[in-house]
Amino acid sequence: MSVNTDAVGKSFPSVTYAVGREKVREYALAVGETNPVHLDVAAARAAGYADVVAPPMFAAVYSAPAVGPALFDDDVGINFAMMVHGGQEFRWGPLVVAGDEVTTTAAVKDISERGPMAFYVFESVSTNQRDETVCVGTWTNIVRGS
Repeated sequence: MSVNTDAVGKSFPSVTYAVGREKVREYALAVGETNPVHLDVAAARAAGYADVVAPPMFAAVYSAPAVGPALFDDDVGINFAMMVHGGQEFRWGPLVVAGDEVTTTAAVKDISERGPMAFYVFESVSTNQRDETVCVGTWTNIVRGS
């Protein structure tokens, strides 16, 4: 297997996601979140937030649309028939709340080979409307050799 590393450093168009109150609630309920700041506006405001607070892994909702085009880019050249999910890591900044507009940009951070496997690492950087970095994500995909 020989991978093309020419795409390392390539960035992709930003995607902006308007964080909606009902989406935050739906996500919180779907993941079994019981903290009222994620579900109830009054509880969130009593805790000092402007609106319901998105659970941390809501980052996948607002950042994945920016990462998708990177995965499917011909310059990157991922063989999806042999791909497996390798992992995700997130570093969070200020909390995301309903009403925020989060803009995410993705880039190819690294492409490498280890034995019969190729590793494709993408980085997403998400900022809110105040230009605060709310999340930096590292997305790793592994392509198994034949």
